[in-house]
Amino acid sequence: MPTVAFAIPQANLVMVKKSEAKLYLMKGGKVFREYHVVLGGHPKGPKQRQGDERTPEGRYILDYKNARSSFYKSIHISYPNKADRERARKAHVKPGGDIMIHGQKNGWRWLSFLSRHFNWTDGCIAVTNSEMDEIWDAVKIGTPIEILP
Repeated sequence: MPTVAFAIPQANLVMVKKSEAKLYLMKGGKVFREYHVVLGGHPKGPKQRQGDERTPEGRYILDYKNARSSFYKSIHISYPNKADRERARKAHVKPGGDIMIHGQKNGWRWLSFLSRHFNWTDGCIAVTNSEMDEIWDAVKIGTPIEILP
């Protein structure tokens, strides 16, 4: 019997709740997919500066996709925004950047069973490779992302 593939809906919002370690794909105000995520090594609080291993908090845009990332696919988050850059300028620090939703580090997929249990990114939002395939298909460039504490 052939396998039937179901088309995943297009999300009009991605929501991440850091305190729950969850990413939600949403359409019309309703969640249609939920994923466990791992975050930066210091997940509490918003990203303050480059190298702090924190995941930003706020509203951003998913502004480009990279199928040839160092990780299994990546979708770029538009951090830092104007407010983030201004806050960093006032603090005399660099805001950082290159914040993505991505799968596992290329060549390290065999460790994915373990990497799901601790926050290991430099501030990115990581999921399994199969989950990244679903997110990749459900998210168009320009989709907003809201990252909550």
